[in-house]
Amino acid sequence: MSPAPFPYKLVATDLDGTLLRGDDTVSQRTRDALAAVTEAGAAHIIVTGRSVPWTRHILDDLGYDGLAVCGQGAQVYHAGEHRLLTSVTLDRQLAGLALSKIEAEVGPLLLAASRDGLEGDVLVGSGYRVLEGPLPYVPMHDPADLWAAPLNKVYIQHPTLGDDELAKAARETVGNLVDVVMAGAGVVEILPLGLSKATGLSLAARRLGLRAADTIAFGDMPNDIPMFGWAAHGVAMANAHDELKAVAHEITASNDNDGIAVVLEHLLAG
Repeated sequence: MSPAPFPYKLVATDLDGTLLRGDDTVSQRTRDALAAVTEAGAAHIIVTGRSVPWTRHILDDLGYDGLAVCGQGAQVYHAGEHRLLTSVTLDRQLAGLALSKIEAEVGPLLLAASRDGLEGDVLVGSGYRVLEGPLPYVPMHDPADLWAAPLNKVYIQHPTLGDDELAKAARETVGNLVDVVMAGAGVVEILPLGLSKATGLSLAARRLGLRAADTIAFGDMPNDIPMFGWAAHGVAMANAHDELKAVAHEITASNDNDGIAVVLEHLLAG
């Protein structure tokens, strides 16, 4: 008997902690599994918190020429054509008000920001802790530079509060003005209100004539919760945050143990 047809028309994968291993590579096993599902007729869309400039080199390495959702849903990027199809920016006046309110509640913040556009710089202020790695950024010496050009997000850190604690305090303080998400270790973000990976993924899927009911999604962090809520089936990695595991339909192996491939191979086998 031939294997059953692949049950989903769209496979949505987060990048960090999900598709990427700890060394920022994609395993051959996972590459093969994704190639097999696309051969079976499904589309693969990468859905990441990274803005396009921090994502493009990974897409190029994968030979990826489809749509990618970047910047927590702010950007829909056509990798094959190297152009932005949609881009949502953060109201800078509203963001400034939100930061003032958060600081009034928890004290001074450490700041960074991602500028909009295909070549948008990531600005990093004094004291902001940047993870070691190849991602480029520009040191920000004058705080006024934060607001000098359109942004898709602002990153916040606190000298003493942990990520979950900071995200909770910020959300409770300014959740009616902006969205606040925790996207990874040391990565708490201020976004336009109502923006999420789900909104960006729904726009990208619509361009392909696909729906939520057609979609299986993979992720590892609380910023993937809206995407899981939108997709028909949400799969959390073994290394995922507990908040995401709590809403997942399924938990697979870790990103370093080919968790995406484990699920896709099982589905391909019928």
